[in-house]
Amino acid sequence: IAQLRTGHIPLNQHLFRIHRSETPTCPHCQSLTVETIRHYLLECPHYQNERHILRQKLKRKADSLSFLLTKPEAIKPLLGYIHTTKHFK
Repeated sequence: IAQLRTGHIPLNQHLFRIHRSETPTCPHCQSLTVETIRHYLLECPHYQNERHILRQKLKRKADSLSFLLTKPEAIKPLLGYIHTTKHFK
């Protein structure tokens, strides 16, 4: 959660900034979409099913990046989302 809050997380936007990735773009999207925290949590079509589960748990609040990253009631569902995406394995 701290990495998401600070932006220091192994998503391509950050990895590109620290010269650990050749591109800042999302590996799942065909367009030149930058893999940001917002994209990973709220937008990437690749994680649509995982996001649906998150929305079932948090309702419309799941569409708010600030809610996901700051509210205690969002932590457990958010960690579940991260776990099921297997993005950081």
